[in-house]
Amino acid sequence: MQIKKIPNLDNFTGTILIPVFETTAKSIVPIEYHGVSVYSQVFYGKKDTHYLVEKYDCTHVFIGLGKEVDYKSLKTIFRRIAAKQKDVFGKNVAVVIPDSFNSNQVEAMFCGLLLGTYNLGHYKKAEAHPFLNAGFEMKYIAKTEFEETITKSLKIAKAQLETFALVDLPPNKVTPKYLANWASESGKKYGFDVTVFGKDKSTEIGLHSFLSVGKGSAQEPQFIIMEYKPANAKKHIGLVGKGITFDTGGLNIKTAGMVQMKCDMAGGAAVLGAMQLIADLQFPVQVTAIVPACENSVDALSFLPSDVIQSYAGHSIEIIDTDAEGRLILADGLAYLIKNYKPDTVLDLATLTGSVVGTLGYECAGLFTNNEALSQKLQESGNAIGERLWQLPLWDVYTPDIESEIADVKNYSGKPVAGAISAAKFLEFFTDKHTSWAHLDIAGVAFGDSEFAKTKHATAYGVHLVTNYIENL
Repeated sequence: MQIKKIPNLDNFTGTILIPVFETTAKSIVPIEYHGVSVYSQVFYGKKDTHYLVEKYDCTHVFIGLGKEVDYKSLKTIFRRIAAKQKDVFGKNVAVVIPDSFNSNQVEAMFCGLLLGTYNLGHYKKAEAHPFLNAGFEMKYIAKTEFEETITKSLKIAKAQLETFALVDLPPNKVTPKYLANWASESGKKYGFDVTVFGKDKSTEIGLHSFLSVGKGSAQEPQFIIMEYKPANAKKHIGLVGKGITFDTGGLNIKTAGMVQMKCDMAGGAAVLGAMQLIADLQFPVQVTAIVPACENSVDALSFLPSDVIQSYAGHSIEIIDTDAEGRLILADGLAYLIKNYKPDTVLDLATLTGSVVGTLGYECAGLFTNNEALSQKLQESGNAIGERLWQLPLWDVYTPDIESEIADVKNYSGKPVAGAISAAKFLEFFTDKHTSWAHLDIAGVAFGDSEFAKTKHATAYGVHLVTNYIENL
């Protein structure tokens, strides 16, 4: 999609998108634009409504914004228009940017328009969305120049679209090797270095906890390391994303919901998408990211409940539940990152526990950190773009939940309460007491229901959150 500013609609024919703030259902003053009048009896700008008028060889799409609109709502509104009204889009489309809009609102608009091109039917024959046709150029009308903002918004949407696909594609497609290859190709295209450790190299350097999870699968584990190193870097951020490409639960096999377990790599996908976006936007911040990718499957070689395994950090781990596997691969990812790269701040993202869903539902992710400044900054970054976080405690009173009699630590408390907290305490054990680390449990927000598909699907939660945090350091 190309973007071009035009001064007016003289001689324009095609589709015009016209955002409108809400007036009142009883307003006697019609909404007017481009010689078209719309009376309040049929449309007055109520949020989540739109109205089409054909006139002057143009399709005028009046889009209701409500009385006021936040970033997430604005993005959803324009995604809805792009996704559900694509039949009205031809070669010529113009967007009217209200005079009152700031750059964040413009970013949300255009991000939503491109996200609206996403089609969950990856294995169906379907015509491409008009916005994706070669040479398509979208015009916009505004008193202010927004080219830089719109270009940025399209880069955000492209990274999120890539993340949608990584999570939504089936597990026989998105294997650990697929993720490794994706990272390598993205690195070549956007400008970051990628190193991948397979089974042999991972064994050699002692990534035992990571390897234990993948033992039961025919898919070779891939320990993916990405490094973005701009010359003018002022800080160094470390990212770790859980990359379980499918989770059967292992020998503690899942008895429900397994059909959705292709999404158990959504944390890893968010980190991959964030790396693409950070490099694409050329932020002056060094970023090192690790995605330990493997499949938690079942065969004669699978690790067992009551096994004691080793870890890269040198700590022994008693396996209580093989379905608490995400924290095992993150333990090695965190320990390897902190020991070898020494980032100033470390963030990990993972679809880690059902417990966090029971606590927070599907509206926000769980945030765990002992660094209050980091907590505040992450929450501000999330609130600004509609990817909310809520902090939960990491108090030492929860430490006994992960204490083991036979090993240094156990991977599961076995208690029916505070599961997300004990999981976070387990991860904390492998951070070498890093003073600026935060864990984001995104189990409730990474994959879910929405108006854009009939089945659960990816949200790309975390891609923009992490990028927005880094941008505003």
